Amino acid sequence: MQTATLDDLIGLYEGRGHLQYAGEPVTQLMHAWQCLLCGQREGAGPSMLLAAFFHDVGHLFQADDRSPTLAGIDDRHEKVGAALLARVFDRSVSLPVALHVDAKRFLVSTDPGYMAKLSEDSMRSLKLQGGAMSEAEKSAFMENALHEDAIRLRRWDEEAKEAGREAPSFASIKAMLLTCVDRLSASSA
Repeated sequence: MQTATLDDLIGLYEGRGHLQYAGEPVTQLMHAWQCLLCGQREGAGPSMLLAAFFHDVGHLFQADDRSPTLAGIDDRHEKVGAALLARVFDRSVSLPVALHVDAKRFLVSTDPGYMAKLSEDSMRSLKLQGGAMSEAEKSAFMENALHEDAIRLRRWDEEAKEAGREAPSFASIKAMLLTCVDRLSASSA
């Protein structure tokens, strides 16, 4: 996808959201929806709600539907997704997405109980993504102005894998996303 529009991003979930979220008990769409709900529960603003929904959009560009971690591949979905989001939104949406994998590495190195919350697939990807951060990496991560947003997003990411949870219609989800976009635009004006 050379260019990206909001319609393109939403269309990815409409067309591929039914795919199983690799290595998890939910689909791509359910994971995105549940992550957005986590943000709503915490009273997050529109930037973080959009980041929550679209944080794994980079996974939708994989060649197949299997988990890349099973093949020993880091698909760098956070970088792919952030680059797409940066074409549509400002840094308040794209940067937490770009940092959410680093946030996992940071939490593993700073929160003793965090690793126990990771799924089997998240554990495999952690190894491929560099494992726990070094002291220098932690310092560099904390220097980023949006590192706390990335940590919030990462915690929602781990929560948003509940099997069997019912989602509203895709039209309802799309309407909610468009409301977030309108709120973000209004706050930027």
